[in-house]
Amino acid sequence: MPDLQHHFRMEMRVRTVEEMAADFEGLRGVLLAWDAETFSRRPAVTNDFVVSVCRRYPDRFIPFGSVDPLKGEAAIAEARRAVRELGVKGFKFHPAAQGFRPSDPRHFPLFEEIAGLRVPCLFHAGTTGLGAGTPGGSGIALAPVQPIQFDTLAAAFPTLVIVCAHPAWPWQLEMNAVAAHKANLYIDLSGWAPRYFPPELTHELGRGLQDKALFGTDYPFILPERWLREFEAFDLPLDVKEKILWRNAERLLDLVD
Repeated sequence: MPDLQHHFRMEMRVRTVEEMAADFEGLRGVLLAWDAETFSRRPAVTNDFVVSVCRRYPDRFIPFGSVDPLKGEAAIAEARRAVRELGVKGFKFHPAAQGFRPSDPRHFPLFEEIAGLRVPCLFHAGTTGLGAGTPGGSGIALAPVQPIQFDTLAAAFPTLVIVCAHPAWPWQLEMNAVAAHKANLYIDLSGWAPRYFPPELTHELGRGLQDKALFGTDYPFILPERWLREFEAFDLPLDVKEKILWRNAERLLDLVD
């Protein structure tokens, strides 16, 4: 099983909840739980904890839960509880770190449940810093985060809203094609500073992906101030920037009053 503790090769200072809330003044961010216990053998960041933080700062954070697909029926029950009792607005999955393939029918009962709960799923897409540069990638495979995995899931569950997080390098063209083909599949722009976006991505942001792309930073690795400053330099019409920065997310998460 992989040891995920030391595989982020980035300088990052751990922030308190209060410091994080200060960094998001004037913004709204999705706060993510994390459960990869079966594959990583590391404790979860629980749904209850994430929801408690969001309740302290409801104007700044939106809770997204996490369930471990390898837990089977327990994951389904926790997904149901997280939405109905805790009020999470979606779920985050990292198939490479959780050790499962979204296209595997064994996990379809979980996604059928989430589709019925009418909340979106956010999936890590593209390569990951977890295990990078280590022998065997510390047991972490990249096939589960290839965009075609999410195409299969979107086809199987047309009412399930899927968001693929991060520029999906090295499969950006594949990601563009999947997002264009499946009306229930979107992308977010977190994890990369905008100055490093692949040209295949920036080309489409003002074209076919303008209604499918969502702002995101991957905090605290990239701070909102830097991301927004670099994005502002893009030569995009104002209405397109507004879609990407908040209008698409408002529609997707039903945040419009």
